[in-house]
Formats: sequence, structure tokens, C-alpha cells
Amino acid sequence: MPAVSKGDGMRGLAVFISDIRNCKSKEAEVKRINKELANIRSKFKGDKALDGYSKKKYVCKLLFIFLLGHDIDFGHMEAVNLLSSNKYTEKQIGYLFISVLVNSNSDLISLINNGIKNDLASRNPTFMNLALHCIANVGSREMAEAFASQIPSILVAGDTMDSVKQSAALCLLRLNRTSPDLVPMGEWTARVVHLLNDQHLGVVTAATSLITTLAQKSPEDFRTSISLAVARLSRIVTSASIDLQDYTYYFVAAPWLSVKLLRLLQCYPPPEDAALRSRLTECLETILNKAQEPPKSKKVQHSNAKNAVLFEAIALIIHHDSEPTLLVRACNQLGQFLQHRETNLRYLALESMCTLASSEFSHEAVKTHIDTVINALKTERDVSVRQRAVDLLYAMCDRSNSKQIVAEMLSYLENADYSIREEIVLKVAILAEKYAVDYTWYVDTILNLIRIAGDHVSEEVWYRVIQIVINQDDVQGYAAKTVFEALQAPACHENLLKVGGYILGEFGNLIAGDPRSSPLVQFNLLHSKFHLCSVPTRALLLSAYIKFINLFPEVKPTIQDVLRSDSQLRNADVELQQRAIEYLRLSCIASTDILATVLEEMPPFPERESSILAKLKKKKGPGKVPDMDEARWNVNGNTEHSENTEPTNKSSPPSLVADLLPTNRPRPASYSPTILSAGNMAPSHPFTDLLNMNASPAAGASLLEHFSRFVCKNNGVIFENQLLQIGLKSEYRQNLGRIYVFYGNKTSSQFLSFSSSVTSSDTLKTHILPLLRLLLTDLSLNVHTMPVDPTVEGGAQLQQILNIECLSDFSDTPVLNVEFRYGGTLQNIAVKLPVMLNKFFQPTEMTSEDFFQRWKQLGVPQQEVQTIFKAQHPMDTDVTNAKILGFGVALLSEVDPNPANYVGAGVIHTKNTQVGCLLRLEPNPQAEMYRLTLRTSRESVSQRLCDLLSEQF
Repeated sequence: MPAVSKGDGMRGLAVFISDIRNCKSKEAEVKRINKELANIRSKFKGDKALDGYSKKKYVCKLLFIFLLGHDIDFGHMEAVNLLSSNKYTEKQIGYLFISVLVNSNSDLISLINNGIKNDLASRNPTFMNLALHCIANVGSREMAEAFASQIPSILVAGDTMDSVKQSAALCLLRLNRTSPDLVPMGEWTARVVHLLNDQHLGVVTAATSLITTLAQKSPEDFRTSISLAVARLSRIVTSASIDLQDYTYYFVAAPWLSVKLLRLLQCYPPPEDAALRSRLTECLETILNKAQEPPKSKKVQHSNAKNAVLFEAIALIIHHDSEPTLLVRACNQLGQFLQHRETNLRYLALESMCTLASSEFSHEAVKTHIDTVINALKTERDVSVRQRAVDLLYAMCDRSNSKQIVAEMLSYLENADYSIREEIVLKVAILAEKYAVDYTWYVDTILNLIRIAGDHVSEEVWYRVIQIVINQDDVQGYAAKTVFEALQAPACHENLLKVGGYILGEFGNLIAGDPRSSPLVQFNLLHSKFHLCSVPTRALLLSAYIKFINLFPEVKPTIQDVLRSDSQLRNADVELQQRAIEYLRLSCIASTDILATVLEEMPPFPERESSILAKLKKKKGPGKVPDMDEARWNVNGNTEHSENTEPTNKSSPPSLVADLLPTNRPRPASYSPTILSAGNMAPSHPFTDLLNMNASPAAGASLLEHFSRFVCKNNGVIFENQLLQIGLKSEYRQNLGRIYVFYGNKTSSQFLSFSSSVTSSDTLKTHILPLLRLLLTDLSLNVHTMPVDPTVEGGAQLQQILNIECLSDFSDTPVLNVEFRYGGTLQNIAVKLPVMLNKFFQPTEMTSEDFFQRWKQLGVPQQEVQTIFKAQHPMDTDVTNAKILGFGVALLSEVDPNPANYVGAGVIHTKNTQVGCLLRLEPNPQAEMYRLTLRTSRESVSQRLCDLLSEQF
């Protein structure tokens, strides 16, 4: 920047500012300002022409007055005239005044644009920077129309100075944010990527910000930036701080550039090139290693810069979700921050671990920190940190720790802040249902929830417990007994009375044999609280009374007396009055048979989305709910915990999969379900990836390679290009499967004539039928699809359900064909669905003796397949365990004499038969080799399973 001469001090401005500061009152200040405005106006209108210095001084005074909060309605033309000056300070003040005071709709815009064009054409770097800063600050559509095509040429020109390149990149970034449709994508896009190789790190930093934004809009145009970003990141993280001395911040080399590069890489899936992926992995490992090193400075700036890079690296690891070792290391690093003295670090660690908890490979590692998280819930003084702790407990919950987590949440609920109580109530209700080992615990938990935080228990929660009790015959008697006992408390919440009235009205007969809960005792207990209730609860109790008349004829006279009372027949509320009259007449004139028919027990509720989940999603907003498998939820209650549960839909034959049960099979802790909200998405695309499908392949990626990753996982993105993202969420139980397919429109335009179908080779028959019709076919596999909406709005998401039935063993996989029109062009996409034979495994636990006895029984040469292969991934024990569990078999410990070997057992279920399978995986870390041996009762199954599993290591 040019040096400011001594005469540029503007003494008059300094005197005016001093006068303003010395004013004793607001009135004195206004008087002094009005006097100065009158003086400036007279100078501007005077006959004598003002020189550049005087114009600059008066324009500065006007700017200062405006910043004090006073309106300025003149002086704009004088500021515009300053743009034509050749003196830096005068031109600077002119641009400053325009940036602050000139409205984008001003009549002077054309004159300002002419001044800016002259400065951009001057090739004077100082003047060009001033002009670019003004364009960025104003950022109006008119300026975007005038300069959006000129700025890219300045940015990529070979003779442009580094400081101007920085300004041009940031200016273009600003215009892209304000008027993205006016920023052209042309030849310059390929050249701007190469700015990542620029020698000047300031240029690289500005270019990275620009490329990141543009890559989110057009990822294919900037795909070449991946290799350059990895190369630059590698040079930064492996360099000493003295190598980048000008860009080293408190002993951390170029931290802000590192953060930007890591964010850029989050716009894309993991690199396909093995060498590039290895180099990126080394960079991330180096960042994690540096986080373990002792700090080089005690200054907070050092730790802030170091942690900024670390958290962004962890975000990239989570986004890729493809390196198990890195995911576990990231989790361990975050675990160290959970007890850090800095509140912000604890908050960020909890937030990041919520995402890690949904990963296939790091869920178990997250669970090891459960005690620390529970302690944070109890001791943290900051409510926002406590809320993140609740979110993390919710995300890490599974069958093994559900009772502990629910108990801790209930304990915390008694003292929780009122702002988050309703959210905690919803999460406790969801977890209690999803992971209930038996429904008696679920009923106890919900009633305890109502007792502790009844005011925050929404209708969705107590509706849900009633739905589940009605749908589960084995819990109805217990529920009736429990609510009866709970209602005997002197004071109970109205929500508890609603649950009690409904359940006793339906199932009070199940406990009527006990004299302590005879029909009359039940009625008197409910009616004793009648006068304390609101109108809706009284209406529900009246319905319970008429149900009592049907269940217990002996209390009919007592209940009729209540219905006949003036307080009911002449009630001021129309609803209560009408119910009392109708119920009274019904009980008087209807025969016993008619009464029994009208008031028969409520039928099971049909399958539909959990209302509690819908409530939680609405409360938290798009993309904010920790991962939980919405697909598994139906009003039949949680089916995951039941070992021998039959479909509730009794009208459907057992062979149909329309009422599919979720799986019991153990998964690696990774198996963490997610909520998917149709039409709501957002991070790097117009929609939020709620499935945590971060490892998304792009168009042209090796779909075969990506397909193999689904052998041991059930959810993720199976296909992605610049238009469409296809994500899957799968669940299997015995020979039945269900796949939830999510189609995400990444554009801002509609997809028209959208349709999908499933096809296969001749050896694999599938039928695609509308609605709920299902035609069973011969051969191997049935696939039945639900219809989809033919129109997908821009940025929206569409869900489709595929129901699958395995008839016999198979090797081919079905293909999903998607067809739609975008911009008048017909788009066709074919994607292999990851429906493999191992998906129909049921794990089998065995002792060592049973295993080897069965191993000998399967000793026919045709039943055994063995392969020796080179390890393609690091030979990590935890990762291998997770993959074998994800493959579907039970991992048997203390069976093999060599503890380093892995042994598994399972049974593949088809409709026609069951195929037992035993496997043995022998690692050789020194040679980086594996030997895999499989024995099954069917030769074709052995070979297919061996091929599938060997690809995973």
C-alpha cells in the first residue's frame, strides 16, 4: 500500500471528531453536526472548485457523521468524483464512502461502474485492489452483471500480481454467493484449480475458498482439485514451521489454509486412486499424531489453531467413513477432549462424537466413553454442553447399554433445564421402545417418564405407549396392573390419568380377578380424579366408563348414575354433554351382544411412522437428529429385541414380506440406524445427508469397488453424480429383507417422469408390482417395490421401499434402474443393489467342542473352499472383528487354539432350506497375508461366501 504523506492527516477532520467527543449532551452533538453539515453543503455548492484534498476531507466527515447514526443525503457525487483521482488516499476514501453509503439501486451505479472499470483496466495493482474490494463490499446484482465475466480473466491472468489474485478470488466468491446465476463457468474454471499450486500461500488460501464454494455447485468441474489439494495439504502438514514462516501462526503451519483444504476435500468422496488415497491418509495420520505431541506454546492461540486443523481433519475422516483405523483414532482423540478444561473443546468433541457414533467402525470406540459422557451430563455447568451430552448418549445407545443410558437420562431429567426437557422426554421414549428387552421395562420407563416430567410429555409419547400395549398381547395385563398401582398416588399427572383411563378401559378385565383391583375399585379410582381433569381427559374417562359397562356388567348401575347426573347431562361443554347422553342411551337400549360389538377391544394399529420420531425431527430441524433407524419403527412396537416375533399383520401369509420384521442379527457397533426426513437435506448439497452416507461415489467412480463395501454394511450412498444421490438403508431377518432407497435431487430444478424398476439376469427373477401386490416367482429371489412419486422437487428427497424374499441361494444381484427427465433430457441410471447371499445370515453361537464337531461333519471336499490372499487394508483386530460381525456370522471367541485367528458361525436362511456355515480366518501380519477357509453344507454357497468375504480384507 502506498505510504500516506504528511499532508494527508486532515486536521479539520481531527478537530471535528474532537469537538464531537467533547459535547456534553446529545443536543450539543446534534447542533455541532448540523453546523458541520451546513458548512459542507455550502462548500459543495460554492462557486469555487474544491481540490481533491478538500473533497476527501469533507467526504470523510460525512462518512463519520453517518457512522454516528445520522442520515446523509448529499455528497455522493463528490465521492464518485474521488474515484477518478490518481492519489491513493483520495481514491480510497471515495471507494470507502461508496461501499458504506451508496445503495445498490442508486442512480450513480453506472458512474461508479465506469470508475471501477477504469481502475481494473489500469493494471495498477493498488487501484485494482480498491476496485475489487468495492465490488465485493457492495455485491449488488448490477455490479455482478457488469464485472462477473471480467474478474475471472484477472484471476487467471499470468501477469496479475499475487495481491490482486487474492482480491479477485474473494471478490468472485462474494459475487457467486449473491448472484450465483451470473457467475459464468467457462474455461477459467480449469485454470483456477491450478492456483492451488501457486507459490504464494495467500493466493492459495483465497483460491481454496472460491473453489470450495464452486465445487459444491458443480463438483465435476472441479474434481481435479482433489489431487492438488491433497498435494498441498501434504506439503503443509509435513513441513516445519520455519518453512512457512510468513504463514505460521503460533508454531502451527498455515492453519487456516489447512482447514480450507480439508473442507474442500469434504465436497468429494474418498479419492479413487490408491496412491492419492494413501497420501491423504498419511496427511490425516500426521495431523492426528501432531495432536498427541506436547504443545509448543502455552498461548491459547496455539491450541486454537492446532485444534482447528484437528477438528476439520476429523470431520473429513467422518465424511469419508472409509478408513476404520482413522475413525477409531479420531474417536480416541475426541475422547481426550471430553475432560479438557476448555468448555468449547468439550462441546466440539461431544458434537463430533455424535456423528462418529453412527459410523460402522467407530461406534464401539465411542461407547467406551459412556462413563465420561454421563459424568459430563451430571457436572457440566454449560447447558449447551449438557445438551450435546444428551445427543451423544442418544446416538451411542444400543441394546447393550440402553438400560444404563435411559436410567441416566431419567435421572438427569429431574434437574434438566426446561428448554431441553421435552427433547429428552422424546429421546427417552424412543430409546425405551427401540431397545426394550421386554415390554414390561418399556411400560415402567414411560410411566416413570410421565411421573418425572409429565408437563413435557407430549401427546405423541402417551399415544405411542397405548399403541404398543394394544399391539402386544403379552404386556397388556402387566400394563393394566402397573397403571392401576400408579394411579393410587395422591397426586398424579394428567397424562398418567389419560394412559390409565385408556388401558383400564381396554384391559381392566385382566386384573379384575384380584379383589384389590375389582371393577368397582377401578372405576372409583378413575372417577375420584375426574373433577381434577381438563375437558379432553374427562371425555376420555367417559369413554373408559362405557367400556367398563361392557367389561363389567356388575358396575353398570353405578356408571349409569354417573352418566345420568346433572353435572354430565347439563355440562357446559358440548362434547362432554353429548358423550354422556349417547353413552347413557347406548347402555340402556343396546343388548349385550350389540354392546359387545360396538365396544369391542381396539384392533392392532397398522404399521406407520413413529409419531415420536416425527415430533423429534420437527423439533430438532433438518439434519439435526442423531442417527436412529426410523425405518424400523412401526406401531407394532420394537421388533428388534424379540427373538421369535411374528408379523402383526395376521391377514397376510407368513411368506409375504409386506410386514417385514427387522433383524435380530448382531452387527458391529457400527450398526447405527438413522432418521431420514423426506425433502430435508443440506451440507454440501441442497439437501442434508441424514443417513451419514458420507462415502458417496461420484458418477464415473468404480461402482464395483463401492458395491463391495456394502458386503459388511447396510447403509450408505450407493450412487452419486451432479444430479442425483441414491442412498440405501437395509435390514434383514432370516429370509426376508427390506431396503429403503432414498433418491436425493441435488439440483434446484424438478425431476419429471421419475420412475424406478428392478431388473436382473435370467438366473435371478424379480417382479416389480404396484402398491402391496406381490407375486411369488420361482428360482432365487423375490423383489417387490412400492411406487414412487413421478415428480421430485429441487433439493428434495424421495423414499422407496423394496421388500425382498430369498427363496434359495443365489450369486447374481438385482439392478436398480432409475429414469427421469431433467432439463428436457432423459436420464437413465443403473445401479447394482447390494443384495448378497450373506445378508440372509442368522448368527449362531457355538462352544469350541460343538464348532469342531460340526467342522468335521462338513469335511467333504466339495463343502470346503479355501483361499490365500494379500491384505489390501491395515490388519487391525477391531476392524476385522467389525467386518466379520457385519458379514452376518457370530464371532466365536476362545474356540480356535490360536487366539489370533478369527472363527465364525451362522446359518443362511432361504424360504426352501437353511445352509449352515463355518468360517476360519487366519492372519499372518508378518507377510500381510490371510488364509480364509469356509465350510458349508452346499458347495455353491461356500464359493460365493468366500468370494464376498475375501474382498473385505
